[in-house]
Amino acid sequence: MHRVHLASDLHLGSPNQSESLKRERRFVKWLEDAASGRGLAKLGPATEIHLVGDLFDFWFEYHRAVPKGSVRLLGAIAKITDAGIPVHFHVGNHDLWSFGYLEDELGVSLHRKSIIRDYDGLRCMIGHGDGLGPGDAQYKRLKRLFTLPAAQAAFRLLHPDWGIALASYFSKNSRAVQGNQLHTYTGPENEWLWQHCRKVLEVEDIDCFLFGHRHLPLDLPVPHPLEGKADARYINLGDWLHHFTSARIENGVAHLDMPEAST
Repeated sequence: MHRVHLASDLHLGSPNQSESLKRERRFVKWLEDAASGRGLAKLGPATEIHLVGDLFDFWFEYHRAVPKGSVRLLGAIAKITDAGIPVHFHVGNHDLWSFGYLEDELGVSLHRKSIIRDYDGLRCMIGHGDGLGPGDAQYKRLKRLFTLPAAQAAFRLLHPDWGIALASYFSKNSRAVQGNQLHTYTGPENEWLWQHCRKVLEVEDIDCFLFGHRHLPLDLPVPHPLEGKADARYINLGDWLHHFTSARIENGVAHLDMPEAST
């Protein structure tokens, strides 16, 4: 039986070191519980763990330097992979500039696109979710720029003190501009990722979509385009800035866990 635990959008480093450290400790406890069969992992230790993007508010791997901090999280991940539990790291829009350090140092499997997995008959699509669906044209243009090797090489020319400070400023400013949009739900038709799920179902049989990026925990039915086919589910993992939510898959069933469910 697969026992899969998933979480996303921790945004370590935001809004300041003190608040970030509190969240990091709480997230590390969630990781350790999942790996050891405590807390929400009542049916036993995780058989794999998915970290579904934006664990860091900014991440860039220079040739000989990475951003300071996050040592508790990195150590916890390394301990889990050393114990033989697979950890999958799905890059998000805030930590997409990863070039091998996390795989080599921590032993994670890194994914840049959504992946499909079958867990005891439950066919799942897992990914961060940024840039998917019909909206956010400005970000899609920026992502194309950010993933150009020439742009990455140019950024690497900046001293880490300057580069990390500049990127952190723009990261915080971007979230401030979005404001309440991150926490407002106005129906599935206005959810870009839900619309993306509907398009995927036209060409691929998926039972459950699990995405991050939205910062709002959601569990929505996705109508199948073929008559007689069962609806799929779209689960958004929420975040660890405000909601502290996660998901797990056990016995071929997906659950969205709110923090009160763990007490």
